[in-house]
Amino acid sequence: MKVYDAGSLRNVALVGHSGAGKTQLASTLLFTAAAVTRHGKVDDGTTVTDYDDEEIARKHTLSASLAFAEWQKTKINFVDTPGMANFLSEARAALRVCDCALVVVDAVSGAQVTTEKTWAVAEEYDVPRIVVLNRLDRERANLDRALASMHEAFGRSVVPVQLPIGEEKDFRGVVDLLSMKAVTFSGGKPQESEIPAGMADQAKAAREALIEMVAEADDTLMEKFFEAGTLTQEELAGGLKRGVLARRIFPMLCASAIENVGSQALLDAVVSLAPSPLERALKGVKIKGGEEVDLPVNDSAPCAAFVWKTMADPFAGRITMFRVLSGSLKSDATVQNVTRDTQERLGSQETTTNDTLGEKTATATLPAITFPEPVISYAIEPKSRGDEDKISTSLHRLQEEDPTIAYTRDPQTKELLLAGQGQMHIEVTVAKLKRRFGVEVNLKLPRIPYRETITVATDAHGRHKKQTGGHGQFGDCKITVEPLPRGSDFEFVDDIFGGSIPRQFIPAVEKGIQDTRMRGYLAGYPVVDFRVRLTDGQFHAVDSNELSFKMAGSLAFKDAMSRARPTLLEPIMDVEIYAPSDYAGDLMGDINGRRGRVQGMEQRGSMTVVKAQVPMAEMLTYEQHLTSATGGRGSYHMEYSHYEEVPAHLHGKIIAASKAERGQEAAEEV
Repeated sequence: MKVYDAGSLRNVALVGHSGAGKTQLASTLLFTAAAVTRHGKVDDGTTVTDYDDEEIARKHTLSASLAFAEWQKTKINFVDTPGMANFLSEARAALRVCDCALVVVDAVSGAQVTTEKTWAVAEEYDVPRIVVLNRLDRERANLDRALASMHEAFGRSVVPVQLPIGEEKDFRGVVDLLSMKAVTFSGGKPQESEIPAGMADQAKAAREALIEMVAEADDTLMEKFFEAGTLTQEELAGGLKRGVLARRIFPMLCASAIENVGSQALLDAVVSLAPSPLERALKGVKIKGGEEVDLPVNDSAPCAAFVWKTMADPFAGRITMFRVLSGSLKSDATVQNVTRDTQERLGSQETTTNDTLGEKTATATLPAITFPEPVISYAIEPKSRGDEDKISTSLHRLQEEDPTIAYTRDPQTKELLLAGQGQMHIEVTVAKLKRRFGVEVNLKLPRIPYRETITVATDAHGRHKKQTGGHGQFGDCKITVEPLPRGSDFEFVDDIFGGSIPRQFIPAVEKGIQDTRMRGYLAGYPVVDFRVRLTDGQFHAVDSNELSFKMAGSLAFKDAMSRARPTLLEPIMDVEIYAPSDYAGDLMGDINGRRGRVQGMEQRGSMTVVKAQVPMAEMLTYEQHLTSATGGRGSYHMEYSHYEEVPAHLHGKIIAASKAERGQEAAEEV
């Protein structure tokens, strides 16, 4: 096995909007570098990085996957990531451990919603970027329009280092603005020649713009540029690389992955412009005492590795992917899991995503990846009664692989709820259950996680008294309930003075309130955003116990809810809809019809981004609607924003539906 030093490594993540051609580009680059013998295609399911059955069937990347190639004696590790909104956490994880991002942009659509979101993650992690304007062979592909959309979204630091030769189906090569040569491709083979006469002026102007941008990114070069009016070839090349590393320049290259145009130049750019691991420090490392520092990367430094992905395989078990960020690791090494404070042997470890591995004496931990919370839930039930026990075990293993899913048992309905980032995310998870673990489930319509709250403050009283033979039961408490701001959940304040309730019984009062509030008052949904002050009470020296005061707390809460003017809350989602401008008016009208509030509209070339806030209840079938309304050309991203009061005219419908559902479930249990 060939060994590479850290300076001869490039770790790059392919990110961008769904359909921009990331997976096809990865396949083409691997073929060009002779890492594979076949030029795999997404359409026939032969690409290297989309190997999962579900990915091949859907023709979409669903999980980050690895591949590598050697080019110019440099090993390039590619991480192909999903571009669909439901699976963006995979791109986030990849950007956390890669030293450069290849931001793939569709030459027809320009910068799209997911392009912007992954760009923002790269900004968050200080990741340098190289832009690839892909699919230039497509009808309506246009350099100027796509570049304008990127300048609008990311600023003028996105600068071409190549120009396309030919348009749409006639796209056949590029003009290299560094060498000022034309490179055309036939059968994937590059042929260098002089710049076509009709492009000479365009190329000259573009090179001058590139020189100015490189000079702006470096104070020393700026002085030389002012003195000489230009830069030498060496100054331009060196300044460009430094500008990329400093994230002040984002060079843009031109390509058609499916036609294999521009792949050699892109590989050259990755080697020459993308930083090696040695050129980037470890950011935000927490050392003993909680202090955060930046640490340099060094081959001979103590080992530090970060687990960025876990895979659940039904035969091999847990497969862990980690990035060695400093030092080195051997396959049989015993390491310290700093996050869990345990020692483990590689190959049989209990390590999972976000763990830091290091030397036995290591104390520093690397910053964890922040994964988004699930936004939508479906109830699932096994098709076979014998699979009930297997569901929980299988979902636990899938959750290790995908931290953005969650499963819980609803305490009221006893349903098993599977939560994720969207409908497709849930469907893919269910497909994995069947394919990997042989567990088939039925999906029910998603339950909207309504909440209940109070709107006015009030005092309340709860007394539990029961006399039987021997010791009885007695608990008495008085409380005041007060509304809190949205998102505050629940607070309990002990304002007892003078021992009217003994200290040992006060937690029981809170427990009684907690248990009862989770069962709801209006429609069976948890009551949130309120404070309870325990102000007074009584006890009996013989008959009082924890159960009595728990019951008293429950009764006091119910008494309070009868006068606190309870209301329903519903989750509101931040929604971004991306579609051709021709559909913008209809889409905004539809959003208004879904009780949504349009927050703004932005133009991105021929596309429009509509930003809105919409109740989750109105978005459950939006994916299918948008596909139908735009002929498959629209996409959207949705994430939780906050809770708001449900309009009064909808209360009755929601309460009736909840009671009917609970009644049906009770009947089924009988």
